[in-house]
Amino acid sequence: MPDTLWGLPVHPLIVHLVVFLVPLTVLAALVVAVWPRARRLLAPWVLGVATIALITIPLATESGEHLEEQVSRSSLVEEHAELGDTLLPLMAALWVVLAIIVAVDFYIRRKTDGPPSWTRVVMPVAMVLTVGASAVTGVQVVRIGHSGAKAVWSDVGTGQRG
Repeated sequence: MPDTLWGLPVHPLIVHLVVFLVPLTVLAALVVAVWPRARRLLAPWVLGVATIALITIPLATESGEHLEEQVSRSSLVEEHAELGDTLLPLMAALWVVLAIIVAVDFYIRRKTDGPPSWTRVVMPVAMVLTVGASAVTGVQVVRIGHSGAKAVWSDVGTGQRG
């Protein structure tokens, strides 16, 4: 992966994909988890967006590691890097519970003799886990973004950078 694109560091460019796609996935996952009609119409699309979001996270992390090598060390940069490493497992967990919702919903709608009894347990559990994973992932992406903004902009106005 190149370090720059059009003369700009790649990391902020990729991060904007993450900052858009992860919150979009979080909100859409909440809707799919709690609203059955939305689940029927949107769940596969939400899983698709979640897949793209999941793919962009390692790209953002890798480009961030390249950028970290080129900027001066600071506790703010370290904090941002550490927080950034936590997003992939959280988003992966959200993806898994969304995939369960999509699969179970698909199975239920294909059954002509009514939903099997196991779906009355699996679907509510997956719904609750989706709400929880969405909340944790949403909070964490905000924390990561805030720490990155602090790392970049903390010295603006003081005449120092780094």
